[in-house]
Amino acid sequence: MTTLSSFPNSNPNPNPNFHPDQSQTIDFDSAMPPQPQSPPPHPSPESPSPPPQLLQLSFNQDHACFAASMDNGFRIFNCDPFRELFRREFDGGGIGHVEVLFRCNILALVGGGSHPQYPQTKVMIWDDHQGRCIGELSFRTVVHGVRLRRDRIIVIVEQKIFVYNFADLKLLQQIETVANPKGLCEVSQGSDSLIVACPGLHKGQIRVEHYAAKKTRFISAHDSRIACFALTLDGQLIATASTKGTLVRIFNTDTGTLLQEVRRGANVAEIFSLAFSSTAQWLAVSSDKGTVHVFGLKVNSSVPEHEKPQSSSNSDAAINPSNSPLSFIKFKGVLPKYFNSEWSVAQFHLQEGSHYTVAFGLQKNTVIILGMDGSFYLCQFDPEHGGEMTQLEHHNFLKSQTAISEDQR
Repeated sequence: MTTLSSFPNSNPNPNPNFHPDQSQTIDFDSAMPPQPQSPPPHPSPESPSPPPQLLQLSFNQDHACFAASMDNGFRIFNCDPFRELFRREFDGGGIGHVEVLFRCNILALVGGGSHPQYPQTKVMIWDDHQGRCIGELSFRTVVHGVRLRRDRIIVIVEQKIFVYNFADLKLLQQIETVANPKGLCEVSQGSDSLIVACPGLHKGQIRVEHYAAKKTRFISAHDSRIACFALTLDGQLIATASTKGTLVRIFNTDTGTLLQEVRRGANVAEIFSLAFSSTAQWLAVSSDKGTVHVFGLKVNSSVPEHEKPQSSSNSDAAINPSNSPLSFIKFKGVLPKYFNSEWSVAQFHLQEGSHYTVAFGLQKNTVIILGMDGSFYLCQFDPEHGGEMTQLEHHNFLKSQTAISEDQR
């Protein structure tokens, strides 16, 4: 397995394919050189320049950090404790997508905004230890997304996915998909196996590539088009949502078996993000309805019985209808599916219509919510009683201070 590390500065013309030195791993907190202090602002009769525009938000693989893509560069933040780690600003050049590899100094950048810093048909490999790009991948069409592992780079374009070896940027596989303007693709992070999930060639279909087993699994997840999906870190489970946005389904990626179905609501909604907890006990969902939901999962047999989430009465009726005094089972096929649904354990209400991305925090039973308005929320839910989550923190990361100084690291 390739280990990413710092690249020596002694070579003035490094190989653009870059062969990482495997001697050490550099993280953001220890590797970043001191940042130059910005000069104090001077009064100017001219009107102030408009604030930078936020283009995209993305968590790293373990949700410990997140990246903000801006129309003038990018910023990297730590989640717990919340703080800005560093920012890189370009002279009028926008970054539409930043993919961070855990806490490594290597990032993948794609240009974006009205004045992209780089062509939107390229993926730039940025070494923040050197403060420059050290490699690039070029495509014929616009890049819609990038996913990173320590040994792979996955690039998503409109109807194809490219899988590269990280050490030498060698192309390993091309996968055809349906039209995929959102750049939907997820990759496992387990060192012992590589699993890639992407849209299939048909509406509502998920394709799962199991590289260790050398097999491909197709899952007919929904009747409507796929809107969003998420993998567990080991790639064994996948949660999917369609453009209808009322139901979320959890499948076994190896067998394609439907393991659980939960209901977000009755009305059509756009699902923005799905996220598993690290133990796969919980699933978080955000949508344009302004409510973040947390569902209890019953599909992880490795979790001790006393730690498994407790279901609500609605959930019990859905799974064991014969235990209900109303004997729902007698009305199978008569009652609407809505009344036989499994509902969320906890909720957090936000502004409806805004775009929020969700993940689980490092602290137990906590959820991190990122908003395209610059909002950062850290919330905690009660796994036994559920209900409205408790807000622990709130920050506006667009107004945060510049990168932390050396003595604060």
